[in-house]
Amino acid sequence: MNDLNIEFPLDDFEELISQIGWSSLDEWFIFWNLKKEMLSINNFWDDNVKDDWIWGLALPLLSQAYKLNKKSPDRKIIGISALPGTGKTTLGKWLESISLKLKFKLSVISIDDFYLPSEEMEFAIKNNPWNVSRGFPGSHSIDLMKEKLLKWKTDGQLNVPVFDKSLRKGLGDRAHWREESPDLLIIEGWFLGVKPLSIDLDNSEKFSPPLSVFESSYRNKIQNNLDQYLDIWNMIDQIWHLKPLKFEYLNEWKSNQEKSMHFKSGSSLKGDNLSNFLRMLNVSIPHKSFDDINSDVLLMINQERKLVRVGLNQQISK
Repeated sequence: MNDLNIEFPLDDFEELISQIGWSSLDEWFIFWNLKKEMLSINNFWDDNVKDDWIWGLALPLLSQAYKLNKKSPDRKIIGISALPGTGKTTLGKWLESISLKLKFKLSVISIDDFYLPSEEMEFAIKNNPWNVSRGFPGSHSIDLMKEKLLKWKTDGQLNVPVFDKSLRKGLGDRAHWREESPDLLIIEGWFLGVKPLSIDLDNSEKFSPPLSVFESSYRNKIQNNLDQYLDIWNMIDQIWHLKPLKFEYLNEWKSNQEKSMHFKSGSSLKGDNLSNFLRMLNVSIPHKSFDDINSDVLLMINQERKLVRVGLNQQISK
């Protein structure tokens, strides 16, 4: 791997590859290097995606899915926890395409696909302090999500809604349903794995502007909402957490994501709507909650979304 443009330490990374089931990093690299042309791996990425994302995230995650599918008769779910604008959607499309070439079917869904229908959503998020239309814990159909995941675990049939964020002038709505029979399922979300805290939420964080009384009160409501997601987290067999060195990077990432959406669809969050959404992302959940995600794999990324650490969570968190 010396010829690749990667900067993350290889010691932690090799421990991860070993845990996945390979005898050595060299063996793993040779395996995928031989398949690179056959699988047309490079054809799925544009020039903005660098070696570190291909070899440090995409292929290790695909390797984990590949091994789990081969080793276990049970249907497995891998969770990806990453802030908005990180690149989860592009990664998901790539994983789905490449898995078919490896003779197994992998489907990637988002927690956001289970956003409440528009009328229910308006009631659920009414009078929130950020005046946003969706996004925080409490704006999802938890019972529906649980039902659909359990059904897939039981009979292999996946039938889930697809949420289109460009509908309703950027407010979003359910667009259609997808029916598939994947061998392995990946579910992603920006607060996936986050659990409610039992501490004073307002003493350890400084925001600009400071939290309003209304925001502080609503954060407590969101903590109660998080209880409803715990059954979902418990259904996930592994969590891979893409964690920024600084939480505030999400402002740039999300803004760029909305610009890209506007270019593609002509509809996106902008102006006050975008500013309010960014405020919600920054303050609705205490940042400490993201430090406490009980992930199996931890990937640290810098402001340019370059991987700087990749490995097992317990190794990196020492």
